Amino acid sequence: ILDDTLIRLVEAARHGRPGAFAALAEEVRPLILQLTSRFARTTADLEDLSQEICLRLWKSLPDLGQNGAFPGWFKQLAVHACYDWLRRRRTRQDWEVSREALASIDALPPELPPGDEAAERASEIVHEALSTLRPEERLVLTLLELERHTVAETAALTGWSEGNVRVRAHRARSALRQALRPARENVTPHDS
Repeated sequence: ILDDTLIRLVEAARHGRPGAFAALAEEVRPLILQLTSRFARTTADLEDLSQEICLRLWKSLPDLGQNGAFPGWFKQLAVHACYDWLRRRRTRQDWEVSREALASIDALPPELPPGDEAAERASEIVHEALSTLRPEERLVLTLLELERHTVAETAALTGWSEGNVRVRAHRARSALRQALRPARENVTPHDS
């Protein structure tokens, strides 16, 4: 996302020029919404998390090195904000995940067609199961399965080693399968 306009906005915001930060925030808003929509289910939560990322951006701009580093630096800042937000909201059942991503890690029974009552109930069960995961498990599943980042990209965004990402992803998938086990055992083909 680095073009001349963004470079100028970053520099202007770093130097405290009037209106520059608002323009920069507006420029990166689509990126913020893309990421936060993976974590927040309600409009209010989406706005809260987006504002938190903007606040962190504003506070951290003086720490930014060269302009070319902005996209990666910003994505890392946003991921850390989402992770912190998840940790604070651990007990809430407010996380949405796509059915396709869950099916790809074998967390949903494949015989449930989307759009029917059984599929809707399965989605509810998955949301309940996800609420039992630790924040780092949710984060790693979101980055790898929903955002489709590689292990190396996820490591760069979180500050974890690649080995740590692999271990956390394995544990997160296992924890999700374990949380879903009772529900999956109760699903039979004639239920759908």
